[in-house]
Amino acid sequence: MRKGILGIAAISTAAALTLTACGDDSADGGQGGAVQGKVGVILPDTKSSVRYESFDRPYLEQAFKAAGVQYDIQNAEGSVQRFQTIADQMITSGVTVLLIDGIDSNSAAAVTRKAQQQGVKTIDYDRLTLGGVSDYYVSFDNVKVGEELGKGLQKCLGDKKANIVYLNGAPTDNNATLFAQGAHSVLDKVSNYTKVAEQAVPGWDNQRAATIFEQMWTEHKGEIDGVLAANDGLGNAAVSILKKNKVAGKVAVTGQDATLQGLQNILDGTQCMTVYKPIKQQAEAAAKLAISLLKGEQAETNGVTKDPEGNRDVPSVLLTPVAIFKENVKQVVDDGFVKKDELCAGEYADKCAEAGIQ
Repeated sequence: MRKGILGIAAISTAAALTLTACGDDSADGGQGGAVQGKVGVILPDTKSSVRYESFDRPYLEQAFKAAGVQYDIQNAEGSVQRFQTIADQMITSGVTVLLIDGIDSNSAAAVTRKAQQQGVKTIDYDRLTLGGVSDYYVSFDNVKVGEELGKGLQKCLGDKKANIVYLNGAPTDNNATLFAQGAHSVLDKVSNYTKVAEQAVPGWDNQRAATIFEQMWTEHKGEIDGVLAANDGLGNAAVSILKKNKVAGKVAVTGQDATLQGLQNILDGTQCMTVYKPIKQQAEAAAKLAISLLKGEQAETNGVTKDPEGNRDVPSVLLTPVAIFKENVKQVVDDGFVKKDELCAGEYADKCAEAGIQ
């Protein structure tokens, strides 16, 4: 979805599936360019967030094409086996740099070790691979993301007494751990807030999140005032249950990723905020780092991230997230992250105008 990661203990089906290279290895993809070598990119899935195919892939492609670099971008579709098979194929095909966004640390660590044995440089993208051997890490400051979620929920709730619940991301995702860490560092200090439930959502699965939240709602007889949801998908799952109980807009709900759905929920008043991570910045930073490695140049970083499992400090490029509320949804549109025509379609035209989106 971090700057202060230094030293923090956390900072940080089937083989039969046909693996199609979604990157471009044609002349348009950079064959024959001045930069020698090839970059392989493995994205994790299409289910946890729309961002990977809608934003990460095209931004990475754009950066590699501009640099005349050969690249191969594929998506593991949430399958660890597919992730490992893609990695094996990429290493065999001669990639020089491997940029990975792992599904879980165990499988991703195995990939980084295999790459290292073959002399392939690896970059952890978005998620730090705990216990891995990647050479670099590029992401947003994930603890900071959690802090923004916590501060956002606090802004929406105010100082009144409130019962809050946490819908955390996948327990296998180190980022989810960091988001929760950051959020707790803010909310645990607010004496008027009582945490009444907290649960991780396996696989960031939105349907499971809805089930989990409905159980929380039932167990606590609807006496929930705030939901610290770790991303917009989980937030929307909570909103769906609140709508079912005819109280949407009366309970503060957070999110992350500034998705179209999340932003429309904010315009509706059913979600109070989201955390925007300008993914173009992240993709461009990762591409720049990968290209430096292809050229044999010194890579530029701005910090280190502690890998507590590997007991090592990973040179990192860390970016700053932005809290988005109704009053600054316009920033996401101005950045081109979402299209005004899509965000402001139909019933949202007037709501966009009220939010200053013209």
